Amino acid sequence: MATNANWTVIFEDKKIIKNYAEGANEGVAYVINDDAFWSQSKFSNIWAIQHGTSVTSDEVEHRDETAHTSFADANIGAIGDFTDKWDAAHLAQLQADWDADERDESEKGSRPTSYTS
Repeated sequence: MATNANWTVIFEDKKIIKNYAEGANEGVAYVINDDAFWSQSKFSNIWAIQHGTSVTSDEVEHRDETAHTSFADANIGAIGDFTDKWDAAHLAQLQADWDADERDESEKGSRPTSYTS
């Protein structure tokens, strides 16, 4: 599997990782509990994805003996299908952190209402 990717998707764990997200020393991962999303037939033979690496021929790893391939050649949609899920989970986390912050709103600023990678 390629290294130093911008995004890592691990199908078995239903996990999407934004590697080295804003303000993070390491990747920020969210488990996406959306069985309808993960059970799409186009993902049935995909083990993991590392998208945004300099070794594009190694971005998609298959469950069987199929050779690793580029994301584009895997024909499984757009990376936005994954980043949008991560963005929604990250926004929910930002909002939860804001809600848990006991400071006055004038000190912590407005509650986050959107997030886009």
